[in-house]
Amino acid sequence: MSTYLDHNASTPLDERVLDQMMPYLRAHHGNPSSVYRQGRIARQAIDAARQQVAQLVNAHPSQVVFTSGGTEANNLALKGAVVAPRCVAVSAVEHASVLASAQQLAIEACQLVRIEVDKDGLITEETMSRALASAPERVSIMLANNETGVIQDIARWAEMVASSGALFHTDAVQAAGKMGVDFAALGVQMLSLSSHKLYGPKGVGALVLDKRMELAAQMVGGGQEAGYRCGTENVAAIVGFGKAAELAGLELQSRCSHMLALKQMLLQALSKVESVVVFADQAECLPNTVFLAVPGIDGETLLMEMDRSGVAVSSGSACDSQKRGASQTLLAMGIDETLARCAVRVSFGKDNTEQDIDVFMSAMVRQIKALQENSMLVWA
Repeated sequence: MSTYLDHNASTPLDERVLDQMMPYLRAHHGNPSSVYRQGRIARQAIDAARQQVAQLVNAHPSQVVFTSGGTEANNLALKGAVVAPRCVAVSAVEHASVLASAQQLAIEACQLVRIEVDKDGLITEETMSRALASAPERVSIMLANNETGVIQDIARWAEMVASSGALFHTDAVQAAGKMGVDFAALGVQMLSLSSHKLYGPKGVGALVLDKRMELAAQMVGGGQEAGYRCGTENVAAIVGFGKAAELAGLELQSRCSHMLALKQMLLQALSKVESVVVFADQAECLPNTVFLAVPGIDGETLLMEMDRSGVAVSSGSACDSQKRGASQTLLAMGIDETLARCAVRVSFGKDNTEQDIDVFMSAMVRQIKALQENSMLVWA
C-alpha cells in the first residue's frame, strides 16, 4: 500500500462527502434550472452547498459563484473585467493559472507588473509599493503558496491596494481547509477556492465576490450562477464541495494541529540528514507543507525513485508537472537554478500518520544513498 504525501496536489475524496453526493448521481437527476420537482430538488441542493461554502470563508451565499475549479475561478477573476484593464499586477509566485491569465492580458496590450518576493517567498512593503506605483487596476496575490506553503499578509496588502483604487484578488485554493480564511477580514474583492484541495470532488470550485463587483462572464449561455458562469451546474460535485467545506470548517482546528505535529516531526527527522535544505523555513507557512532539496540530486529523479518505493511526493506544482525544469517559485525567491531543480514537496493530509513519516524518511535516505552511488546527479 502506497504512502500518499502530496495533498497539495489533490486530496482523497472523504467518504462522508461521497455519501452526500450519491443521491445526485443516482436518483436526483433533474436539471436545477427546471421548475418541476426534480429540478427544484437539484436547485435546493445547490443552494445548500452555496451556504456551506460561504460559511467556510465568512461570506454571504450570494457571493459564491461555482466554477469548474480553482483555475477557472482565477481566470474569471483576472480576465473577467467589464472594461479591459490597462495594467494588472500579480506576485512572482502565483499559480500557473493566474500567471497565464495575466500573460494573456499582456498580449492584449495590458501592462503586466510583477510583484517580487524576498528569499523567504514573501512580498515586502518595498516590492508592493513599487508595483502599485504603476497604478494597476487589478492585483492578484495568493494567500498561501502551493509549493512552499508560505502565507502572505493579504489583509495588510489589501489596505494598500484599496488606497490605490485597484481591485484585489487572492487565490486561496491551498489555504482553505488548512488555515482560517475570512473573506470579509482579508479585505479582498475576489477569492478563489477549489473542492479537491479539501477532500471534495475534482472539477468544481468557486469564486467568492464582493457584492459590488462587476464581472464579465467568460462562459455565456443560460444565465446560471447569476450570469457569471453559464452552463448546467454539476449538481453532485457542487453538493460534494458543500459537504467538504462544511467538514473543513468543523474540523479545521483538529486537522491543522494533527498536520502541524507531523510537519514538526518530519523537520526534526530531516535535520539529521546531511545537506538537506528546507525552503522558506523562516516564513509563516501552512501546517502541512515542507519544500526541501538534497543538493546534487535531481528532484524529478528522486520523486520517481520514491514512487518505486511506494511513496507519493511531488517536485512542485502538479499543474506544472508537464514542464520539466526548476520551480519558478524558487527562482523568484532567488534560489540558484541548480538547487531549485532538486526540490521535492511533501504535503500532509488529515489521515497521514507518524508511520508515514517513518516510511518516507526510510525511503528517502535509501534512495539518496543509491542515487549518489550511481552518480544520478543534477548539473548546472
